[in-house]
Amino acid sequence: MFNKDLFRKKSIAQLTDDATLTEHENPDKLNKHLRARDLTVLGIAAIIGAGIFSTIGKASSMGGPGVIFLFIFTALACSFAAFAYAEFASIVPVSGSAYTYSYVAFGELFAWIIGWALIMEYAIGNITVAISWSDYFTSLINNTTPWHIPEWLTMDFKSARNEFHTIQNQLIANNANLDALSKNVDYAGSVDGYFAWLNAPRIGNFAIVFDLPAILITFLITALVYRGIKESQRATNAFVLIKVIVVITVIIVGSFYVNTENWDPFLPNGLSGLLGGVSSVFFAYIGFDAISTTAEECVNPQEDMPKGIMTSIIICTILYVLVALVITGMVSYKELNVGDPLAYVFDKFSSLKWLSNVIAVSAVVAIASVMIVYQLGQPRIWLTMSRDGLLPKAFSRIHPKFRTPSFATIVTGLMVGIPTLFLDLSFVIDVCSLGTLFAFVLVCAGVLKLDAMENPPARKFKTPYLNGKFVVPISFLILLFCLFFYLPDWTNDFFSMNHFMEKIPMFIFFILYIVVSVLSFKYSFSSIPVFGLLSCFYMMAQLHITNWIWFSIWLIIGLIIYFTFSRYHSKLAVGNITH
Repeated sequence: MFNKDLFRKKSIAQLTDDATLTEHENPDKLNKHLRARDLTVLGIAAIIGAGIFSTIGKASSMGGPGVIFLFIFTALACSFAAFAYAEFASIVPVSGSAYTYSYVAFGELFAWIIGWALIMEYAIGNITVAISWSDYFTSLINNTTPWHIPEWLTMDFKSARNEFHTIQNQLIANNANLDALSKNVDYAGSVDGYFAWLNAPRIGNFAIVFDLPAILITFLITALVYRGIKESQRATNAFVLIKVIVVITVIIVGSFYVNTENWDPFLPNGLSGLLGGVSSVFFAYIGFDAISTTAEECVNPQEDMPKGIMTSIIICTILYVLVALVITGMVSYKELNVGDPLAYVFDKFSSLKWLSNVIAVSAVVAIASVMIVYQLGQPRIWLTMSRDGLLPKAFSRIHPKFRTPSFATIVTGLMVGIPTLFLDLSFVIDVCSLGTLFAFVLVCAGVLKLDAMENPPARKFKTPYLNGKFVVPISFLILLFCLFFYLPDWTNDFFSMNHFMEKIPMFIFFILYIVVSVLSFKYSFSSIPVFGLLSCFYMMAQLHITNWIWFSIWLIIGLIIYFTFSRYHSKLAVGNITH
């Protein structure tokens, strides 16, 4: 009985029937406005943002020009997962994204876990976007206007304190001066933090340091999203047009200033350096799955959802690869570990300074559009979880005029705005990427689960079938061959006992690969969702064990909430949903 309760599932038939109800029949129903073109734009809005204007710099500095291989690999992994998302969206055309899909495939416990993990992607991930927006906005105001935003109003408390001590230690240990450190690529980014901590007003010994622009943009975007999907979609369409034009301009103009000598060596830090940027590169793609949270607001989700997801990924991958080639060709990859890499690169050329300012303006617009998509996604997941009884009823409250999840939208705004006071960028990127990859793994596994059913549900979109009976096991043998014969140093180090804790995620990956290979041989699984599951888990395994620990703590907190509240208030528990 215990197991049955934990893995009780939603009925696909019931969800499909609910999706066809009119607004009069279901007063909690959301408005339908979105078509394939709008979904594609939403996808581009989510993907082309902080990644291309900010985190691409860190990834390029670690992997060199060869970072394009990581962008391509990540795009393939996301595309595999996108097929799974599109397939589920054609079966269950309602809000909820991976949460709803897991409810259908695996049952309530897994659905709760994935819904809790998705908070990391949308709410916590938007903290990163807000901080990136603040960096560009501050740079734009300080460099192009007579006004100056004090440093203590532009960053989080922890970063300011750490950067102050970093610079202070350099000043003392090396008898350096601030001017020299500001020109040193290793310390230039810490100088602002030094002044923020030094000049911050204080209450006793407590320094008042917080990111004011990040908080303001969060509340402005929340207000826009609160008013409705149609208004958000119009703003997003305009933002996307502007940033795509700017990105294409960057590619075309920058290509004339590429020095191919900067591409040699193409992989300066080897495979380890390339993989060191995996969280930054993957973060660049986070958001395409937010399209699936709007399924209930689509006119024809079964046909338009797959088109929107796949088209946006293809377009954005091409742009990412071209931008990475251009910026690593214009300057040395060593210089790119900055918060505003595109503006920085074009500012290096006196004849292109005008474009540097244009990039800064477009980055402000581009990153704001990402925030819109993320702020749309999180409330709709909470809305669905609340409808199911797993969260309090307030989260499913629909505004009578705007037809949006009003309370959930406000809570999302607070969850993004308040943590910008104390969370630093690198921590948020890594933990957010881990939570999102976990969702991708479960969605891919969900498609395999549905295919294994005796009577699999009908769907208007089906992932192309490529029999994995031999493909998956052979791919594992090829992987082992390459590791032992082409990367013997890595293999020997991996199987040594040095730093064992840090290697645990990769050990889990190899075990998972063996299990999936056996199951693929036995049940002839489709290769695409299998490789989606494996590639996403591989990227999870590349993240430091510390991030796994924090993610585990987050999941434990979620499980405590489930077993003390959600499990007993679930509509399935009280028999209000067919199962």
